[in-house]
Amino acid sequence: MSKFIETDPSTLRDNPFSMLGKDWALVTVEDPDTGKVNTMTVSWGAMGVLWGKNTVTIYIRPQRYTHEFLEKTDHFTLSFYDGMRDALTVCGRTSGRDGDKIANAGLHLAGEKEYPWFEESKLVFCCNILYRSAFDPAKMADGVDEKNYPAHDYHDVYVAEIVKTLEKAE
Repeated sequence: MSKFIETDPSTLRDNPFSMLGKDWALVTVEDPDTGKVNTMTVSWGAMGVLWGKNTVTIYIRPQRYTHEFLEKTDHFTLSFYDGMRDALTVCGRTSGRDGDKIANAGLHLAGEKEYPWFEESKLVFCCNILYRSAFDPAKMADGVDEKNYPAHDYHDVYVAEIVKTLEKAE
């Protein structure tokens, strides 16, 4: 098992725009009722400071299996990887409803209670949800709705405090 060390998120060396938008990440969550873990690839998100806390914001459509898990808990992880595009593609294109996509992606579950992540991670944010809401299309700028939501399948927004940051030990 790889060793992870706790770090301060303010010391991150990577660009958050590249980390999410270019390299992608996994949102991973445990169903508190069953103990089952599900994950999905994300490339939309935000990092910053809100309410005096280091936060991440993720956007998940209600029809995604991961959404069901997020609605049952206040905890998830957001993890980042080097290389691993094939595994992240599997996690983004297949549903955990249909089989064991974690095994199919070649990932190995690690983590701790309420904060599951994968051995292959290079960086993990353990997060507690502070706020959740649905996008309101009436409040979107002109063109955003038509371009990004032709099926009107709007994301839900989750703002979460980063309660622990873990980096794989070198």
